[in-house]
Amino acid sequence: MGSESGTLTSKNYPQTYPNSTVCEWEIRVKPGKRIRLRFGDFDIEDFDSCHFSYLRVYNGIGSSRTEIVKYCGLAVWETMIESNSNEVTVQFMSGIHTSGRGFLLSYSTMDKSDLITCLEKASRFSEPEYSKYCPAGCLMPFGEVSGTMPHGYRDSSSLCMAGVHAGVVSNVLGGEISVVISKGIPYYESSLANNVTSKVGPLSASLFTFKTSGCYGTLGMESGVIPDSQITSSSFLEWTDNAGNNNVWSAKNARLKKAGHPWAASLTDEHQWLQIDLNKEKKITGIVTAGSSLAQYYFYVAEYRVLHSSDGQKWAAFREPGTDQDKIFQGNTNYYQEVRNNFIPPIMARFIKINPLRWHQKIAMKVELLGCQLGVGRAPKLSATSTPVKPQTQSPEYPLQIDETTFPAEIRNTTVTPNIIKDVTLAAVLVPVLVMVLTSLILILVCAWHWRNRKKKSEGTYEPPYWDRAGWWKGMKHFLPSKSVDHEETPVRYSSCEVSRLRPRDVAAMLQTDSAEYAQPLVGGLVPTLHQRSTFKPEEGKEAGYADLDPYNSPEQEVYHAYAEPLPTNGPEYATPIIMDMSNHPAGSLGISSASTFKTTGSQTPALAGTYNKVLGRTDSSSSTQALYDTPKGTQGPGSTEEIVYRVPQGVPLPTRHKDMPS
Repeated sequence: MGSESGTLTSKNYPQTYPNSTVCEWEIRVKPGKRIRLRFGDFDIEDFDSCHFSYLRVYNGIGSSRTEIVKYCGLAVWETMIESNSNEVTVQFMSGIHTSGRGFLLSYSTMDKSDLITCLEKASRFSEPEYSKYCPAGCLMPFGEVSGTMPHGYRDSSSLCMAGVHAGVVSNVLGGEISVVISKGIPYYESSLANNVTSKVGPLSASLFTFKTSGCYGTLGMESGVIPDSQITSSSFLEWTDNAGNNNVWSAKNARLKKAGHPWAASLTDEHQWLQIDLNKEKKITGIVTAGSSLAQYYFYVAEYRVLHSSDGQKWAAFREPGTDQDKIFQGNTNYYQEVRNNFIPPIMARFIKINPLRWHQKIAMKVELLGCQLGVGRAPKLSATSTPVKPQTQSPEYPLQIDETTFPAEIRNTTVTPNIIKDVTLAAVLVPVLVMVLTSLILILVCAWHWRNRKKKSEGTYEPPYWDRAGWWKGMKHFLPSKSVDHEETPVRYSSCEVSRLRPRDVAAMLQTDSAEYAQPLVGGLVPTLHQRSTFKPEEGKEAGYADLDPYNSPEQEVYHAYAEPLPTNGPEYATPIIMDMSNHPAGSLGISSASTFKTTGSQTPALAGTYNKVLGRTDSSSSTQALYDTPKGTQGPGSTEEIVYRVPQGVPLPTRHKDMPS
């Protein structure tokens, strides 16, 4: 087996190994070196106490070999087995059994002290950074990888398979990996690279990335640094469609991520090629390919070879160290997915030629080269013989120096994962917060706009605010003391000029006062001089005079309202008596309706308060023949019961005169 490292498994692993089988592996490394073996899994049925089913390890090869150990049963081996020479034989014997997975072990030379097996996962190690040696042969169908570079791999992924997928180690050679542990991310992408398909993975507590030489930048196909004149091909597809359009799928269309048609060969054979001139020799570490990228043209290349040259005349096919055949790179499996393959060790060349070997329907592809300028993370250059472009079956010998190609390149920390994880975590916190804030602002604005429109609709354009409306005041009157139980409607106020323009028959019904502030006036017309403690409020700025008993016959004369003043807190309980002279008015000159509340003596009909032409003060009450008291109904006043007159209820219109009163 390999000269530096490798992996051994029982047949059908991790399924049950077959009955009655014998398998032997001979391991030989460079002279002067010893071999170390490490078990990753061991499960051999031991019903016969290691008589018919077992695993043996020998020093040496052939008849001169000597036994080191013999194992059977179920065990996890943490210790390593070391040989005494550069040759080891591993023998596996199975008898009749019903269970058992078999075994998996890895080996390397003794100078690889940090050897791990292909089953080791990142979650097993707690250090934030560490280096391990991955053996060759870890590309196995039962391995699991989630994630991709440069975002990182889930901690449940196999370290060595992830290293192959990332392109930091070769499945044929194995190699050293430098691991950096970071905080996990919510989602791990899937991709195909170096014959390893990573799976989509959910959130994990941690992830890991690899330190690399940093030589993985694009070399100019996508960006256009490489001009069209430096991209050529063996042939290209050209045709005219039904609409008369000329379709040309030339070599310049072979730029990765470029919209439109790809490069496609007019012929479908293994002699077609696509050539890229980098203008000068560069270090090429990988290649990314894609199919047609057009759903109506399901074309892609499934396998290809890569040839390189420094002068464009002598070509050599890329081979992995320790092999004598050209490496066949796995291409695409559909027309749209990008597939990456890495060159380990890197290619030092100016010209790159891609030779398709297997394709779907037609040879069509888009390409990007990865690498850097010479001198950046430089690795030993491969020696190769020149060879013309021809099919795989006629590829020439390609001698390799194992010591040179397995020399590890200088490693420096260029990982960007910690920053990416920090940004992802910050974004995961800020985005929901911003969404909530914006949603709240929108809801507030919508509610404010709706409330404003609803308020305008309810109030109207010319209506007063809702707190000044009569309906609101009527509702409040239920909670306030009322001066009159008969009043249920809000009075209408009129100015003096409006009253003067009203017709006589309308004045009595429309002239009202505010019952909430003053008592209903007992007399109409001009108010004479009021004495002290009178309940009537005289109109300011007017001189008291003789009252016109019918002010409506004199349109030029203004009519003033008389309001009762609120009683002082230290005043009497009842309003001041009003003495009126009735000597000049004959009884019955004015009729009283059946609804009147005035009480009269005998059969005499009293006159209305509004018909009196003289209002006497309190000091002249002794000379009056009759007195009128403003007292509650049913209450005895200061005079005799025969002389008590009740106050006119508020809200009852006063009758007007039909003829003028004598002066």
